Amino acid sequence: MRFGLQSMFYKAVRGHNSWAQPLKETQNKHMELVCCRRDSAALQLVVSDDNDFLLTIGTDPIFWKGGPLRIVRFELIVDGGLSADVKLIGLIEDDDRSLKADLLMDEREIFVEKRALQPIWIECAASEHTASGVYNGTIKLYTHTMFEDERLEGECTFTVTVKPDMLPEPKDYVFYLDLWQHNSNIARKYQVPLWSEEHYHILDRYLESMGQLGQKTLSLIVSEIPWSGQFSHRDYNPSNLFEYSIVKVVRGRDGQFHCDFSAFDRYVRLGEKHGICAEIGLFGLLNIWQDRDAGYGAIIEGYPDGIRVRYLDEASGTYRFITEKEHLESYIRALEAHLIRRGWIDRVRVVADEPGDAALFKERMECLRKAAPSFQFKVAIHHADFIRQEIEGIADYAPLLTCVGAEYEKLSEHLRKREGRTLYYVACNVDNPNTFLRSPPLESRLMPWLSEKFGLDGFLRWSYTAWVDEPLKRPSYRAPVWKAGDANFVYPGAAGKPQLSLRYKWLQRGIRDYELMQLMKASGRGDEVRIAVDRVIRFKDSRELHPDARRKSTELFSLSEADYDQLLQSL
Repeated sequence: MRFGLQSMFYKAVRGHNSWAQPLKETQNKHMELVCCRRDSAALQLVVSDDNDFLLTIGTDPIFWKGGPLRIVRFELIVDGGLSADVKLIGLIEDDDRSLKADLLMDEREIFVEKRALQPIWIECAASEHTASGVYNGTIKLYTHTMFEDERLEGECTFTVTVKPDMLPEPKDYVFYLDLWQHNSNIARKYQVPLWSEEHYHILDRYLESMGQLGQKTLSLIVSEIPWSGQFSHRDYNPSNLFEYSIVKVVRGRDGQFHCDFSAFDRYVRLGEKHGICAEIGLFGLLNIWQDRDAGYGAIIEGYPDGIRVRYLDEASGTYRFITEKEHLESYIRALEAHLIRRGWIDRVRVVADEPGDAALFKERMECLRKAAPSFQFKVAIHHADFIRQEIEGIADYAPLLTCVGAEYEKLSEHLRKREGRTLYYVACNVDNPNTFLRSPPLESRLMPWLSEKFGLDGFLRWSYTAWVDEPLKRPSYRAPVWKAGDANFVYPGAAGKPQLSLRYKWLQRGIRDYELMQLMKASGRGDEVRIAVDRVIRFKDSRELHPDARRKSTELFSLSEADYDQLLQSL
């Protein structure tokens, strides 16, 4: 049996002649890790054998359903003061049909084929009460078959040096993380009624996982299918990606419209429970995605956008859609009034996703501002022209990373006089850096470093749970446009609990790096931060980020873990 230690940024791959890896990648038997307080350090153990075996990270009795088979039991011993979490790592099929490590599994055991390399995630966390110092960890592997006594196969060791510096609680992170939520998709995957008790119980677990990243925003859909199902109708093998409104609308027998905001309010309170309370993002009021030829066009005559509001007509007992402009404006005013009554209006941002026509967008936004003058706007833009337009009324910008590169001079001018926030995002058409299954692991960690480099507030990604129909079997969808991993950071797990991914953990490490940078700058160590950022981010001209510049990843930023870790080592 072969086993050894690997970095937390190791990515096991099966397929494409990967079977020759185990001998080379299982040689290291000791590692030294570093973290702060309110922080963690992680590594992986990789295990392989020339014969099939059953690997378990638990202590329950276990037999293989297929008959006698060697059982390998993992055991972790860590000094007191650190808490430990251990997960088997599942491999997910990428667009090229190879299997790549990503899933932190709920299961406690896994069948491992001969000569395959099976990774295990090991994470040791230091709380605010953990004393600084060096902590020891030992990993042991025991084996037996059927009714034999276990025997020690071997062990690995590691140390975790806990620095005295302490990171903030995630709810107090400075980094502005905006991962959009797709809650109708969550209800579908767990087969529970939308906005039911069962749904909110599940949403509680998902928002908890987002809160641990320092998530700042809540996504609330307030009209029907604002992305028109991501145009799934155009695909040969479509997935259900429709998102539905959290507001129930009824037209009474008196002809008046009444809104039930109870589900809306409950979701906001649930977010606040997990420290997600900086922003209430409203989707479905601006820049609705349309495909008129396929039937997904505007339904309100005289209104320049494609908003679709469904209501129950009490007089007929049927569901209908608002088709008159005055009724739509009445709904928008009711939504605004409710947010004002709740005292939330200053936190609200009406979000527009990738508007293409600046003149049409201005018209749409002006109509919305007339109906609800208290609304503030946030726009994810994928055309550099929008930065130059300086459209009045937009509080927050989130340009695509390539737009940041192409228009950084103009963006810098905007940053100097801004009042709102400016984030950046990466999308399906940005090959690198990105957070795809195929992306190098350190690119997920890099995202917050880019915010520090450009002086931006944070990072936006459209996908946290925008799962395709079978995300655990094959997350690829509309490839090569949407690459595997583009649509999610977590996977649906048992009992309403998300299964995290390696990409989630790698992004979390980058966010913690960013928080450490802010602590260092506040203590007068800004020069060290600048040196660290320049060591990791190598381009001299932001325009090198544009695909037309044809720069390789390694020409733009470092893919050496040591370059990132020097930030922690310098404490």
